[in-house]
Amino acid sequence: MAYIAGVDLGAGAVKAVIIDEDRRVAGSSHFRTQADFDAIGRRAIAAACESAGIGEDEIAYIASTGLGRYSLVNRSIQITDLTCGASGAHALYPDARFVLDMGAQSTRAIALRDGGKVKAFRTNEKCAAGSGGFLERVARYLEIPLGELGNISLEATNPQPISSVCAVLAESEIINHVSDGRSVADIVRGAHDSLAARALSQLKLVGFDERVVFIGGVAVQQGMVRACREKVTGVLYVPDMPAHTVALGAALLGLQRYHKRAVAEPVAVA
Repeated sequence: MAYIAGVDLGAGAVKAVIIDEDRRVAGSSHFRTQADFDAIGRRAIAAACESAGIGEDEIAYIASTGLGRYSLVNRSIQITDLTCGASGAHALYPDARFVLDMGAQSTRAIALRDGGKVKAFRTNEKCAAGSGGFLERVARYLEIPLGELGNISLEATNPQPISSVCAVLAESEIINHVSDGRSVADIVRGAHDSLAARALSQLKLVGFDERVVFIGGVAVQQGMVRACREKVTGVLYVPDMPAHTVALGAALLGLQRYHKRAVAEPVAVA
């Protein structure tokens, strides 16, 4: 049995997923991004192999994706994270035609063709106020562990609006809310609502009108999921491991390439 590894070297975290030739997930791992993408990528693969109960020598093919995809020295192929996100989301929810990928660096709205290929997309890379990086800044300013942000948001009773599309000006709004004595939960919920509203705007630009898959590291925050469910019309799917969906897509595309290579290679005759 051959195993395929998909490694997503993102701006905020590095995720690895290992699948077998039957497309079943065998193992996974998750680490915060470090300056040496190659080192942390190798570490992620090793941890995913341990999770799968296999040796690293059993990995037949490695597909890298994400910001640091070119840095993984032992990759077999590199694929854009846009393509991998579409592939992974489609594999999990074949009836969905749209993907919302919200990560540390950017938020992307993707429209899908049949088969999970990218038809159109929009991204907000110009400003951190529309991505998970903004939530990290909110957590730091409010002195809240990032992992608790999602649950705190669920406690809000009077969400405070954050209307600026600029991260710096948005922080000024947060400061004003704190000065006015607003609760931390209401401020966090306001940040989630702001991101959800911008995400909906991006989805509309790619023709959104039905089912969407919410993926990326920000999708693990339940408060963000609730905000998106309230803003987004239609059905919002959230995978069990949304942060790993891009890595899953890389592994699935890597498996396709592995099979094509195996067919193309001539069989040695004794």
